[in-house]
Amino acid sequence: MTRTPIPLSETPNLPRWRRPESLLFLMAFAMPVAFATWNALLNNFVIEAAGFTGVEIGWLHTVREIPGFLAIGVIALIMVIREQVLGVVALLLLGVATAVTAYFPSLGGILTITMLSSIGFHYFETVNQSLQLQWLSKDRAPIVIGRLMAAGSAASLVAYGVLVLTWKSFDLSYALVYMVSGGFTAVVAVFALVAYPQFEAPNPQSKKLVLKRRYGLYYALQFMAGARRQIFVVFAAFMMVEKFGFQVHEITALFLINYIANMVIAPYMGKVVFIKGERFVLMLEYAGLVLVFLAYGGIYWLGWGVLVAGTLYVIDHMLFGLAFALKTYFQKIADPEDIAPTAAVAFTINHIAAVFLPALLGYLWVASPGGVFALAAIMAMASLGLAALIPRHPVKGNEWRLLPLVREVSVVRDPAE
Repeated sequence: MTRTPIPLSETPNLPRWRRPESLLFLMAFAMPVAFATWNALLNNFVIEAAGFTGVEIGWLHTVREIPGFLAIGVIALIMVIREQVLGVVALLLLGVATAVTAYFPSLGGILTITMLSSIGFHYFETVNQSLQLQWLSKDRAPIVIGRLMAAGSAASLVAYGVLVLTWKSFDLSYALVYMVSGGFTAVVAVFALVAYPQFEAPNPQSKKLVLKRRYGLYYALQFMAGARRQIFVVFAAFMMVEKFGFQVHEITALFLINYIANMVIAPYMGKVVFIKGERFVLMLEYAGLVLVFLAYGGIYWLGWGVLVAGTLYVIDHMLFGLAFALKTYFQKIADPEDIAPTAAVAFTINHIAAVFLPALLGYLWVASPGGVFALAAIMAMASLGLAALIPRHPVKGNEWRLLPLVREVSVVRDPAE
């Protein structure tokens, strides 16, 4: 049954729980329950069930990132399915794939189910980012996106808190935990599909590939973010298990600390973006990451212990949370009709390095784990240099600071002159 879309201008007449912003919060809460649980159990599960080493974990994350590289396929899909529906269906796929993960305890099975859950995750994230920028005004976006991050952190906090309290006490199995967490996300996705109307943004989205020179700095920042993030996602948690022997409840407790910090800090960081601008926040993130990655290397070069490693992991996670400023930077410079196709292009660019880096770095990890983190520090330095090019007030025509001065002047000139 098809439903007549409701323009965003009419949504204030709906009950608060059925408005677009409420749907964004519901999805922001549902996704991390499955993904955070999968992430918390992953390293222990693959080591215990399939005897993974750094090489296999590298290949696993390479497979996991392939759908992110193919996120450009969203452009083709939104030709035949509404963006909002696509996002919810992708969320459903993530939930179902997570629920059955433990039933495939082999290299081939883990890679296959990881591919399916990754399709759900990456296509959901692509569409979700697009809907946020379409449904939220430029003035409210930094603050609301900060709150959405806090909602996601709250969901992860609940998932991790339950794991910490029950994993050892009740001798839980991987199968049960994956089934409950993935099942919850799937049920919420079905509810979102049937309980919410279809919302119509004021600017119809382009259904073709969009690549524009003036988005060049945004593309470059996305590429570096994807390359740098892989080292954190793949190897930082793996280090905690491989080097320090963390058990499921211990690695989950570490994640728990991360998300408590994000719940508290993320809304305030949204306000900082609103007040200080994207350049300040992104440069703060990248400068901090340079120091953190160098300190990670110190764990191997200087023999620092588990307390230092755990502290760095928490700081690392908090700094990565500042990356939402990249979304609001793009919102300010973008043509409104470019948001959906560029979100897909950006995800693909973000995952170019992600497809090959985990596997290659898996081999480097076996030879020199500290070298992996040194490479990440170099990437963070490059990102810091790129972020310095963002104007204090980015808008269309003033996308980066090296543009000719005449274009900067034309942005602030009164059109009536």
